[in-house]
Amino acid sequence: MPVFGSFSLLLALALSAYTLLAGAFALRQLAIRARTRISPERLAETARRAGIASFFATTTAAFALVWAAFTNDFSVSYILHHSNRALPGPYKFAALWSGQEGSLLLWAWLLATYGFVLRLRHKVDVRLTAYASTILAGVQVFFLLLLNFAAPPFALVQGAPPADGFGLNPLLQYPEMVIHPPMLYLGYVGFTVPFAFALGALMMRYPGEKWIHITRRWTMVTWLFLTCGVFLGAHWAYSVLGWGGYWAWDPVENASLMPWLTGTAFLHSVMMQEKRGMMKNWNVWLIFSTFLLSILGTLLTRSGLVSSVHAFAQSSIGSWFYAFLFLVLVVCVFTFILQRDHLKSDHKIESLVSRESSFLFNNLIFLAACFTILWGTLFPVLSEYVQGNRVTVGAPWYNRIAVPIGLSLLALMGLGPLLAWRSSSLRSIRRNFVLPSIATVATAIALLAIGERPWHDQGTIYSFVAFSVAAGVITAIASEFLHGAHVLKVQTGRNIFAATLLLIQRNTRRYGGYIVHFGVVVIFIGLAGSAFNRSTEQEMDFRQSMRVGPYTLVCQDYTQDTNPNYDSEYAVLDVYRNGKKVTQLAPEKRFYVASQQVSTMVANHSTLAWDLYVIYAGQNPDSNRPIIKVFLNPLVAWIWIGVFIVIIGTLVALVPSLTTVLSPARAREPAKKSARPLVSEPATLRGGD
Repeated sequence: MPVFGSFSLLLALALSAYTLLAGAFALRQLAIRARTRISPERLAETARRAGIASFFATTTAAFALVWAAFTNDFSVSYILHHSNRALPGPYKFAALWSGQEGSLLLWAWLLATYGFVLRLRHKVDVRLTAYASTILAGVQVFFLLLLNFAAPPFALVQGAPPADGFGLNPLLQYPEMVIHPPMLYLGYVGFTVPFAFALGALMMRYPGEKWIHITRRWTMVTWLFLTCGVFLGAHWAYSVLGWGGYWAWDPVENASLMPWLTGTAFLHSVMMQEKRGMMKNWNVWLIFSTFLLSILGTLLTRSGLVSSVHAFAQSSIGSWFYAFLFLVLVVCVFTFILQRDHLKSDHKIESLVSRESSFLFNNLIFLAACFTILWGTLFPVLSEYVQGNRVTVGAPWYNRIAVPIGLSLLALMGLGPLLAWRSSSLRSIRRNFVLPSIATVATAIALLAIGERPWHDQGTIYSFVAFSVAAGVITAIASEFLHGAHVLKVQTGRNIFAATLLLIQRNTRRYGGYIVHFGVVVIFIGLAGSAFNRSTEQEMDFRQSMRVGPYTLVCQDYTQDTNPNYDSEYAVLDVYRNGKKVTQLAPEKRFYVASQQVSTMVANHSTLAWDLYVIYAGQNPDSNRPIIKVFLNPLVAWIWIGVFIVIIGTLVALVPSLTTVLSPARAREPAKKSARPLVSEPATLRGGD
């Protein structure tokens, strides 16, 4: 099987190289209208088919590595270092992305899968898709070169293979790690598709905005995958690392957030190009930057450039990534300079108080956040290069800058939808801003009334502002739904709930976006609760209790257990609230036999108000009693609920609008005389986003 896997990777490289070279030559011949012995159209078709074949070759290579894990083939060095006989089945599958070589193979396979779908759908626009397919093949060649020559996943062990492997990293032996890395990689890799379309459209001076329409769903699906990947990673860190939080501004965490920020900015600003023919330069560079940041994130986990609990060991493949990033940047800059006159805007911003200006400010804030995170992530490297010693920046530095930026984005989410295109009149501003302003002020007064004193420290000030602004944004979003639903209620005679559903169906993109914004507001509410976190630590004996907030924990037992994969120590704790038992928790510490490493398993009792987060910190060597550390974290559940709402909103936005679905049928039907005139729709129902 290792030989078969190695051959499959070599075949995939040959097929991808043919797709790149033949595709580029065919497109060149078509551009200059040259005639050769083989027509450019036929050559382009062979390149497309070679790209499809490369998917099957890469798939067989990935299958070969997974098969080696499930059959305990420890003659393969990668399997020896990332699996063992007692490893449960799902984690044997996860071994595919647990190490450097396997994760690169996952990258290549996902890219081949995206390319496979793109090439099957080539008739959407044959020539533009041919450009995108050729660019995808160029990226694929880079990763297959890595897999064949720099980081081969099927390298064999010298001599007789050991009877058992060294085991999977304990931090990865958690259910979410079976889905978190694939989700994150689906996001990273997926942004290659809109990048390829954007670069191809610029190369061929593609007229109009059709390339944006073609890539809109690609971008939204990719963005959704990356969103899920980022927050699954946050939940994994919260559940496994045992430090009581979900985001530590770790370099690899930052690496996943940066392309998410620029990708989100791109999704917003393309609306400007679609509706007003504006921000074309922005859109091209936003998608270029998103792809480059995705490659940078892949580099950070593999080069040893930064220290991270998420990163792989230091390796020599960093130079490959540096060269590839430089090459991609040169191609992007050269193409942009050559074709920049093609990106002239059709209109200009006419007023600072308009929907257009809100999109511009939105982009500036997203880019400010991205630059801040990039600077903080690379600062240790830069400081070592300039000063000779590595200076790191921690969470307080990021929070000092990123939190105000986040609050500005939160406020813009409420302001943007209330502004009109081109220019907003004073009368419309007064009318649209009354209710959100009242909600913001009323929430601030209510918080003061229940005893919150925001002037105590900076964290509580930010939370106070976040809660107040969130109330205003939710009111603004709700008013958009209620206003449109009321109009449809008058038109159709339906009840308000049916009218709201019809409203969403008639413009899924607009109202799906509002649902996404509502989910983001809920996430901000959850994040704001971190200002009120508290913790305590105590050594506990049988029947001994400890109190934190409204909860009392009573130790019923502490014991040990063993199984073929790991040994464990854990405590059994009864949890009481107001004298009533609400649950039983068993925080645990595991010792994995194969890897000789220790891992923490957190016990968590979550409600809408609090997370009771309990850690087994080990035993006191003098008394042999367990040491229990408890965090009481407010509103954390709201973060995960908000992510679920974001997912729902994105799925709604991906569904074709009812008017779009019905319009072809209406075009075929003869016009019918209306029995009575309908009430005219407001602008919010007629326009797009």
